[in-house]
Amino acid sequence: MTAPSLPDPAATRTPDTPGAPGREPGARLRHELRAVHALVYRDLLRLSAQRTHTALMLLQPVLYLFILGSGLADLIPRSSLGTGYQAYLFPGMLMMTVQTPAIMVGIRLITDRQSGYLRELLMAPVHRATLLLGSCAGGTIVSTIQGVVLLGLAGAVGLPYDPLLLALLLGGIALTSFTITALALALAVGLNRPEVFHMLLGVVMTPLLFLSGGFFPIENLPGWAHALAAANPLAYGVDLLRRCIALRVPDQATTAGIEWSAGQPPILLESALLLVVGVTALLWASHRFSRPE
Repeated sequence: MTAPSLPDPAATRTPDTPGAPGREPGARLRHELRAVHALVYRDLLRLSAQRTHTALMLLQPVLYLFILGSGLADLIPRSSLGTGYQAYLFPGMLMMTVQTPAIMVGIRLITDRQSGYLRELLMAPVHRATLLLGSCAGGTIVSTIQGVVLLGLAGAVGLPYDPLLLALLLGGIALTSFTITALALALAVGLNRPEVFHMLLGVVMTPLLFLSGGFFPIENLPGWAHALAAANPLAYGVDLLRRCIALRVPDQATTAGIEWSAGQPPILLESALLLVVGVTALLWASHRFSRPE
């Protein structure tokens, strides 16, 4: 089974080319959506074919959740967190689970450029921004799927399998996956070597993860780090997941996460900020990607 091919490059000089005067807007939109579908399908095929790789990516957050979580559960009093440490750690592990496949989208963009596959994609009669949108959509869906797998372990940390709770967490996972994928593409779009991308990840993503509140409360950080946490999109993702749990399981309510001068921002505002950051990063990446190679 193979992924559906992108539109034939030979059609680039026909009246059906995107932007050509004779093309109807509806037909042009279907043409662009077909390219997005092909790229998403390619990522889903890769996910189904690389089961061992996918399992290894899921192994790290699972080990953190059950080994680190259980090891520190007796050392960290429940009163200091508002819940058991494993339940507190769960949103952070969801974040870690979706972060890895989302970042892989940026790495694939660079390796596709190196191998020449990207140049072949750019010959397709679709807008460059459409190709980037397809990569972002594929990465978001794959990240969300892997997050859902870890979500199946919610009962092991004391969370109920409440349909509304699972739906809220699924929405938070999807939104966080989109934002991280868009940020990874924005970081990778101007790079030609994966080694540079990996170096930037070590410099940027690791501190952001530790400043997200996924491992310990943000309020326990030094005062100067609170401002950094308030500007950290990963912190809003973790806080959104944690507050979704608190909406349905009040006895799992934890210590406050993101704090502004006026108090904790509303959950809908946190969601909107994540969406704005993701859309802005994707638009900027599309602008850079639209420049001629």
